[in-house]
Formats: sequence, C-alpha cells, structure tokens
Amino acid sequence: MGSHTERTSALVLRVVAECPVSKARACELSLPHGPVHTPVFMPVGTQGTLKGITVDQLEALGCEICLGNTYHLGMRPGPELIKKANGLHGFMNWKRNLLTDSGGFQMVSLIELSEVTEEGVKFRSPYDGKEILLTPEESINIQNALGSDIMMQLDDVVSSTISGPRVEEAMHRSIRWLDRCIKANKNPERQNLFAIIQGGLNPELRKKCLEEMTKRDVPGFAIGGLSGGEEKDHFWKMVTLSTDDLPRDKPRYLMGVGYATDLVVCVALGCDMFDCVFPTRTARFGTALVPWGSLQLRHKQFAKDFQPIDPNCECATCKRATMHRPEEQKLEFSFKLRLADVFICTCLVPNETFQYSREIKHWV
Repeated sequence: MGSHTERTSALVLRVVAECPVSKARACELSLPHGPVHTPVFMPVGTQGTLKGITVDQLEALGCEICLGNTYHLGMRPGPELIKKANGLHGFMNWKRNLLTDSGGFQMVSLIELSEVTEEGVKFRSPYDGKEILLTPEESINIQNALGSDIMMQLDDVVSSTISGPRVEEAMHRSIRWLDRCIKANKNPERQNLFAIIQGGLNPELRKKCLEEMTKRDVPGFAIGGLSGGEEKDHFWKMVTLSTDDLPRDKPRYLMGVGYATDLVVCVALGCDMFDCVFPTRTARFGTALVPWGSLQLRHKQFAKDFQPIDPNCECATCKRATMHRPEEQKLEFSFKLRLADVFICTCLVPNETFQYSREIKHWV
C-alpha cells in the first residue's frame, strides 16, 4: 500500500478564500490541462460529447473541466480507438481538463442489466447484449487509455433509498476496490485517482468508509451514493458528516448533484465540485433556467415574445436569441419541431451551461 500512496500527485489544491460563517471555500486546482477554480459545476458529456453544444462553445463559456463516462466510452467506441486519437482530449478536441466516472453508477441506472460480485460488475451491453465484466483493474485500464486528468475509482453503488446488509457490503467492497484501483493506476503522476465515500444514509457506515479511505493518500475524495431520491434532510446530513472529516487540502466532489438549491446548500457545507445532466437535459426539453426560476419556452405565451431570455445575462444566447417560439397553427408541425430542435441545441444548452458556471462562482 505504501508504495502507491507515496507517488507524486498531478493535482495541487490551493485554498484561496473561506467563508467565516459556513464551510464554503474557493480553491484553485492545478491539473495537467490547466487550473480549475472551485466551486465548480462540471457539464456531463457521457459519450465524449455534450449534447447540443460544441467544444468551442464550451470553451468560450469558460468551462475548465467536463466529464466523460468510462462504461459507455469503454464499450463504444472503445479505449483502443480513443487512445489512437491521443486520448479522450484528442478524440473530443478538448484542450482543458477531463474527469471520467468509473462506470459504477451504471450498477444503479442499469440495474436490470448488471450483477455485482467481489471480482467486479457483470453488465449486459445495452448496445448488443454482450456480457461484459468491469473489474476495478479494467476500469482503471480504460481510464488510463482515455487519459483523463481525474479518474474515479470503481465503487459498489447501491440506491440511496435502500438500507440493510447490502449497504454495508457495498461500503466495505468499495474500500477493497479502492486498493485495487490504486494498484492498477499506471499514471499516478499524470492522472489523479479519487476515492468515493459510500455508506448510504447510515452515519456509522459513512464514517467508517471515510476513515478507511482517507488512510489512502489519494489526490481527492468524492461523496457518492446520494441524490437518488432520499429526503433532503437525510441527504444534507450525510454531506455534512462527510465534509466535516474530509482533508482540508484535498478537493471534495459531490457526485450527481445539479439542482440550484442543492448546489447553494452544499457549497455552504464545504463541497467543491459538482456534476449533473440536469441543466443540459432540461434545456433539450425546452426549459430555460433563469435566476428567478425556469421558463417553459414551449408554452404558447412565448410565441410572440421577442424579449431575451434573461436581459441581465451576458451569454451569447441571451444577447442574440429571444423567447419567441413559432405558433403551431402557422407552421407545419414537422417544421416547427425542427425549428425547436435547432433553437434548443444552439441556444438553450449553452445558456444553461453558462448560467450554472456563472452562478456557482457567486456563492462563495
């Protein structure tokens, strides 16, 4: 164990400012593809691309880090092809930082296609039905090939709404799998492996997992297994419990959290990094997120409204686009849908990404 923990990390964290009345803080992470300023919301590009937004737009919006998913990229197009493209950065033509999830979340999202053993997770591919075994070692091998700046350990993920022996089993297995991931990482000097704290909604299990994982001197820590339908007070208690004891000199990543209220509260509770598909998915369904709530732009009331979505916003969408939507009775329905799709992809997705990137910087 010692030989792995003593390796030089590619990540350096500098605390820039701390709130005197909460645990909120502003930090700068030094990573191989440039600095990342926290608190940060990271857009999700599951299969190596963000739906509805180009990498040029993403860079223009000031994004310093975005996500890819090991499970999906490992199956299609596969690590060998991506490695030939100079890694995921080259494959995406993305010059800034990347974080890759390990594939563990698919144990919950694709539960009907998966089976967990001590060896790893057996999946049935949703693409061709082929059976695949994802072990901690294979997850790291894929992420090494992808060349992400931050890699996540493969953890045993269970729904946040269940309790009992399965939660404890998953917690202990996640600790064992972390050791296997650390050992498998071929590029610790370039790729930062984050541990993922598990334990469900059980405070004692969370504390035990945190205590054991912080003994492994990994570059960063994630809080996993939450934001899956549990009551808010339970969710916030588990976040508080975790940030109370996580190292001050390591980044704290709260996984899968993207609602505005949760972001505000969890920044105050001491979390640095967040990700969620919510903003871009919401945009693709025609909803604009604004500081005072949301606007359902498919509603008829906006058919003759030529105001900007948010007159105080500086993003390209609000500077150039309006809330106007064509009225259905004046256009062929198929054309209306095509027009809507173009509007959503070229305007709303960048707007949502900008709103989250801008607002989270103002909360510290």
